[in-house]
Amino acid sequence: MSRPRSVVEVTEPADRVQRPPAEVRYADELARLHAADTAERPPGWALSVQAARRFVVGDSKLGISRKFVGDPSLIDRALITLATSRGLMLVGEPGTAKSLLSELLAAAVSGDSTLTIQGGAATTEDQIRYSWNYALLVADGPSPRSLVPAPMLRGMAEGRTVRFEEITRCPLEVQDCLLSQLSDRVLAIPELTGPEAMVFARDGFNIIATANTRDRGVNDMSSALKRRFNFETVFPIADFGTELALVEAEASALLRRSGVTAEPRRDVLEVLVTTFRELRTGETARGDSMDRLSAVMSTAEAVSVAHAIGLRGWFLRGEPGTAEDLVSCLAGTAAKDNPEDLAKLRRYLAQQVTWRGGDQWQALHNARHLLPG
Repeated sequence: MSRPRSVVEVTEPADRVQRPPAEVRYADELARLHAADTAERPPGWALSVQAARRFVVGDSKLGISRKFVGDPSLIDRALITLATSRGLMLVGEPGTAKSLLSELLAAAVSGDSTLTIQGGAATTEDQIRYSWNYALLVADGPSPRSLVPAPMLRGMAEGRTVRFEEITRCPLEVQDCLLSQLSDRVLAIPELTGPEAMVFARDGFNIIATANTRDRGVNDMSSALKRRFNFETVFPIADFGTELALVEAEASALLRRSGVTAEPRRDVLEVLVTTFRELRTGETARGDSMDRLSAVMSTAEAVSVAHAIGLRGWFLRGEPGTAEDLVSCLAGTAAKDNPEDLAKLRRYLAQQVTWRGGDQWQALHNARHLLPG
């Protein structure tokens, strides 16, 4: 079964796609790593373990950018897991870059991160393994020609990494359809006969799954399925400076793609990241306890808000954006699940901002009336 060209290659130039896959965004880096890679590779891998690690954590000598901010030992454990017969399960709070890490690992190991299953309540086994072209099925009956391979079948037949996002949002019986692929490395197609009735995994095949610890269902995976995964927790960024630098870099890139030529203001981003960290942890920078929001105040959400601040400032007033814009953008982030979160945010702006120095903190306090309600 030959590998089809990616959707990006077939339909649009990469510079017109909002978010090309990692293997397209970083094609030059992958090419440099491949050319310089002299280490032994696990069977079926596009890069060695060392080169794959450099792709994720960066290598200044080769001009490889750092793409994931976190514990490098996590990357080591994840890559070794993918070289075994166990699947890799990435768990953690929402917005901790589990999906990004899964994409980067798949791009490094297989050169293709697009074999992806999005888990949800409506996900079926057909969307995971295979389905049928019913016109051909009626005309010819079950045959390889009428078979429509889904990501799992393709990954096994081509020896590639399959990504399963939000696996614990799927019904238990759908999750358990992975058991034979993870243990016996085989996918049965009972509608066919002969050699086509069994698809055996080629070298390089494995599964990376992700799950949010806030979603119900994380603990509902069957023990049989859990045994076939190695679990790795992706933690939030602990260091303020590291998180600030990441938010600034990601927001700047998003703003450039959105047609904004002004860079985000550093003092506004400092207020933004501090606010997110305090609302996330329930503790101020000077150690005061405060109300913690139930909404997800993750680094990924902070990047989205920084992007929105820049857009508001540029397209409404022709400037980079201020802390006043931050108040307007925070409401949609904070008040998603619990109406009490908006009240907690209002108390934060009224009580926990006044003692701080700086024009942007003062602007944040003065703009508290912009919160709805």
